[in-house]
Amino acid sequence: MPTWTLHQGDALTILPTLAEPVDAVICDPPYNSGGRTMSERTSRTAREKYLTEAGRNHGFDLGDFTGENRDQRSYTAWLAMILAHGYRLTRPGGAALVFSDWRQIGATADALQAAGYTWRGVAVWHKPIARPQPGRLRQECEFILWGSNGAMVPGNQPIYLPGHFTGSQPRGNARVHITQKPVEVMQQLVRIVPPGGTVLDMFTGSGTTGAAALLEDRGFIGIEQSAVYAQSARDRLTAIAPHAAA
Repeated sequence: MPTWTLHQGDALTILPTLAEPVDAVICDPPYNSGGRTMSERTSRTAREKYLTEAGRNHGFDLGDFTGENRDQRSYTAWLAMILAHGYRLTRPGGAALVFSDWRQIGATADALQAAGYTWRGVAVWHKPIARPQPGRLRQECEFILWGSNGAMVPGNQPIYLPGHFTGSQPRGNARVHITQKPVEVMQQLVRIVPPGGTVLDMFTGSGTTGAAALLEDRGFIGIEQSAVYAQSARDRLTAIAPHAAA
């Protein structure tokens, strides 16, 4: 049975200590987008950025997280350093899938390639439940930039994954993280890893990628800086695979 491991701390501190090869990096970094001025980038918390006023005031007791205040050049450099460690750990032919919003597609593509990966394309995550915007097109999509460590060899039993994924963020008590991804979307993404292979997520959050990996018979290595979210993720993974913790 595949195992799981969760490290609590800063990814740039923990990643250099890891040596176990992985079959894919699948991660959702803080986007650091939407701040047009220094004040906007540095004065808003993640809760203020990602939750409506109604969401902040009506029962959403969601923990905050840091790392949302970089300008675009700093974000690109920081993400490239993170992904370079992921590239070192990714087996030849393994993949990297990195979430982004529309503002950071260019920066994320630069970071992915600077880290060493071959950029392969952009997939779409469609969110059926998204904020309406009067007089504007609704922003109901985020994106998954993906690449590989060199050539990809599909093997004798290749899997055929879509380039468009649909799923809404969990709501109510099922939502435990501000930017939580739908587990059904993540279950499709982790299938890029062969059964029994290992997924690395250096921004584990509430553990959705890890949960998806375990549900799909894949192993998981996670890193989460927030002690609160690391404990939430640990509880979640233990509930799925109590005897698989490495």
